Amino acid sequence: MVDYPKAFVTGYPISHSCSPQVHRYWLRLYKLEGWYEPVEITVEHFPTFIQSLQERKYCGGNVTLPHKERAFTLAARCDRTATCIGSVNTLWFEEDVLCGSNTDAYGFICNLNDCAPGWIRNTAIVIGAGGAACAILFALKEQGFKKILLFNRTRTKADHLADRFGQEVFVADLDSINSYINRADLIVNTTSLGMRSSYNSNKNDINIDFTNAHPDLVVADIVYTPRVTAFLKNAQKEGLKTVDGIGMLLHQAVPGFERWFGIRPQVTKELRSHILITTQEK
Repeated sequence: MVDYPKAFVTGYPISHSCSPQVHRYWLRLYKLEGWYEPVEITVEHFPTFIQSLQERKYCGGNVTLPHKERAFTLAARCDRTATCIGSVNTLWFEEDVLCGSNTDAYGFICNLNDCAPGWIRNTAIVIGAGGAACAILFALKEQGFKKILLFNRTRTKADHLADRFGQEVFVADLDSINSYINRADLIVNTTSLGMRSSYNSNKNDINIDFTNAHPDLVVADIVYTPRVTAFLKNAQKEGLKTVDGIGMLLHQAVPGFERWFGIRPQVTKELRSHILITTQEK
């Protein structure tokens, strides 16, 4: 019997993850022998799980909350992106050496390139100071943004994150965010506000007033359930270009699939439609 490649996504909880639907779609599309499965692992048992990957016949996998930072410390070799961000969401083996990368920044950039060509300009606003914000700050610096304004409910956490990324990143109080909107070319929500499971999608908890925004402002939300959050709805009311989080989810999956299954998959309208139907059913 010939072994086929087997990969995973792990987190706690993991039932919300759409990664299995994405990777299984590609496996069917390209007629590949392989498997991708969700594995729910607690924080306590995560190191043991990682140490047992080869014993479990995994060629690699994805890591989601709350394990990304721990995965960074457990991988034997991490690439530059993972090192700069300080977390890992993609694992694979090279000659029995466990390697790690973070593809969130890649997914974010590809999604904006697809949905808002010309988005790379000068000034960005980022809301949030968690792991996702770290990946977005890395992406924006890589794309040459000269000024990035960082806002978070806890100012000290934002200050700590800004210190990691240098002089391009400035922190301001969240209560003052509306006074900066007219200076921004891009605004990104990296928080979980807007998620169906924790938020009333008809309410705008972020309290953004888009009425004075520059007409070319691009408004992005990394949340993909619901697809159009209240944050995006408010921007759309002012006629602004908006980008939801589905594309980031799909694009960030590409590098891992290629490493595990040997084919670089394409993010298509058909895949997007398939995942939108899947997320609506959850």
